Amino acid sequence: MGQKRKRIKHYHEPGDFHELTFSCYQNLSLLDNDERRGWLAESLNNACKTQRWRLVAYVFMLEHVHLLVLPQAKEPKVGAFLAALKRPFSARVKQALLERNDPLLKRLTIQERPGKIVFRFWQEGAGYDRNLQTKDAVLASIDYLHNNPIRRGLCAAAVDWRWSSAERYANGSTIIDQSLPRVDGLPAEFW
Repeated sequence: MGQKRKRIKHYHEPGDFHELTFSCYQNLSLLDNDERRGWLAESLNNACKTQRWRLVAYVFMLEHVHLLVLPQAKEPKVGAFLAALKRPFSARVKQALLERNDPLLKRLTIQERPGKIVFRFWQEGAGYDRNLQTKDAVLASIDYLHNNPIRRGLCAAAVDWRWSSAERYANGSTIIDQSLPRVDGLPAEFW
């Protein structure tokens, strides 16, 4: 009998922010170098542009990613956004591993089922998606994301972790720009 995959139900109400979390394959520390994290940042920027999502806050950890995003489409597709982010990034990593004849390629190439071998950078499944609808929930999410590297012992202050939006917030800017429509409940400094 085949293995059952866990399915996550994505839903969206106008104005909902989405806190997304997804992990590297087998929770390996695959985001342990600046080159890969830089490629991930590029892929995230491209996915936000092409899928019409606004990046509010983020942190790239060693083995997982946290994003707080706000979709701009009336009926956003979380799966399409994640695919637009993950697939090009994974392909770029795979190509680099091939070019370098890196042994990591073998570890990330798995037999999914008889006759099907795949490269797996990300853990299967959609990850975690939590809708946020209130000012307090959005602010708590931003705080949680930014403090993740401190809790893990990667830095002493959130602004010291380069792969996070914490420094932008500490400098008084937010990632959300002025062109967005006002969302009820968000603090005025976001607009």
